[in-house]
Amino acid sequence: VQLQASGGGLVQAGGSLRLSCVASGRTFSSDTMGWFRQAPGKEREFVSAISRYVSRTFYAGSVKGRFTISRDNAKNTVYLQMNELKSEDTAVYYCAASRFSLITSSSTDESQYDAWGQGIQVTVSS
Repeated sequence: VQLQASGGGLVQAGGSLRLSCVASGRTFSSDTMGWFRQAPGKEREFVSAISRYVSRTFYAGSVKGRFTISRDNAKNTVYLQMNELKSEDTAVYYCAASRFSLITSSSTDESQYDAWGQGIQVTVSS
């Protein structure tokens, strides 16, 4: 499966951005989709995931209430709506796909994902 992410950029603190990730090469609706991020000098970390079929959502504590993940199976696209952005949200964001049906704890595990997008930069200025 190939993943193409878009929508990053520079935004002021308190602003919003929406990331998109288009998938191809596999039945999109059968995949769990996730977003991860890596800030400078830090390990890549889980941000959010959305399950296949019933679209159950999971969030890291640091973004819960501010970010919303969604998917449009007809467009093979997963979205990450990011509101109330903070400087600590500055990172390279990656979308990822898993052929497994992941429950809450496993959806945060990078090793469960078998395809990754190219990474896009999100910079939040304070």
